[in-house]
Amino acid sequence: MTDIKIAVFHPGEILREEYLAPLGLSAGALAKKLHVPRTRIERLIKQTHPVTADTALRLAKFFDTTPHYWLNMQVAYDLGQEAAVLAEELEQIEVLAA
Repeated sequence: MTDIKIAVFHPGEILREEYLAPLGLSAGALAKKLHVPRTRIERLIKQTHPVTADTALRLAKFFDTTPHYWLNMQVAYDLGQEAAVLAEELEQIEVLAA
């Protein structure tokens, strides 16, 4: 299998740069619209916390996307981060022979 390097972004960065900034919407304003604590959105856009299923459902409803859109970004980010941490160990694992 060929390792293909793809840039992976935290969903909080996407939320901040592709949604909030163009709309001129603050974290606090979005939090009110989603009925969540302001700190949840602030931590998400600061990339210190992940998108949860609850948050994904709320973002999907508000932005007319899907919860999978938000959760898939989180999974891709998490896998990218963990792959970097485990790179040396993963190299030592042999592929199962057919």
